[in-house]
Amino acid sequence: MNFGGTLRINKFACFTLIFILFLIIYWRSGGSGYPADKSDLIDLKSLLKASIHAAERGGQKVIEGKDHKLNIQSKGKTQEGANDPVTDVDYASHCSMYYGLKHTFSKVHIVSEEHNTEDSSCEDQPPFDIEAVIADHRIIDLMTEELVFVKDVTIWIDPLDATQEYTEKLYQYVTTMVCVAIRGVPVIGVIHYPFPPRTYWGWFTKRASTNIPNVPHKEENKEQPRVVISRSHPGKVADVAKKAFGPKTSVSQAGGAGFKVMEVVNGTYDVYLHTTAIKKWDLCAGDAIIKTVNGKMTTAKGNTIDYSPGGAVKVTDGILVTRYDHDYYLGKMPDVMAAMT
Repeated sequence: MNFGGTLRINKFACFTLIFILFLIIYWRSGGSGYPADKSDLIDLKSLLKASIHAAERGGQKVIEGKDHKLNIQSKGKTQEGANDPVTDVDYASHCSMYYGLKHTFSKVHIVSEEHNTEDSSCEDQPPFDIEAVIADHRIIDLMTEELVFVKDVTIWIDPLDATQEYTEKLYQYVTTMVCVAIRGVPVIGVIHYPFPPRTYWGWFTKRASTNIPNVPHKEENKEQPRVVISRSHPGKVADVAKKAFGPKTSVSQAGGAGFKVMEVVNGTYDVYLHTTAIKKWDLCAGDAIIKTVNGKMTTAKGNTIDYSPGGAVKVTDGILVTRYDHDYYLGKMPDVMAAMT
């Protein structure tokens, strides 16, 4: 026996052993590289389809409710002193959206603007058929699945955005919205218009819905930006916009945060500016969509918005939304914002 000989390694045998170990790990993980317990995982493509179903089901409740007594109540006053209304339609839409999602994805954390604990039938909502093809969004079924951990997912829903305008029959501003955030980052956004029915969505790093136009960048718009602000609680934002962006700035008012973000996404306006407190369920879906088309939403001070559960639901530093030239507009804000406070 030669103890002083050279130990030779059989490269083929080592490769075979490593390959077998890889197959064992791959098989035990179900072929995904994730843990074997699939109940801890959720598919983002399924979440997108369910989010569309939820927004559209909520939108149907909004349509059905417009000809009935709204039972308008007040949740209090906004920072600007405007009334913050809520109606029975808000609650009906909440029930259909929240519990439809909850019965489809039981483990997912969902945050809704509204809550309805008085109506025991509120929870009687069927789950969404996430296997069905959505007629106007067939492109989704051609996209690849992407699994994430359920614990990292938060769904934000706004069952009726622009309630004030809804009570005034200004239906063009009304939307229902769903957003999927992963570890606080908005990844999927769905904004549905009930009047007339149409749905926009964005899946960040993937693609946007086919009805979102390709808006070309126009350098000259920076010298004469078109700015949209809130009609129900504008505060001093019109003055801020004109002082920040120059005398050629045009300022228009509109209802609903979802509507205003989509007006920037679709190229009607260059900037959506809001300088007072606003809730995250008003923003999350639009934040995901604007990112999907390479635009940006930040606070008016330039900070990103964290949509993790458990934190404050208010964004207190206002917001700035642009499809192009975000840093340019943001750079105009600090001195003016400081002067207005």
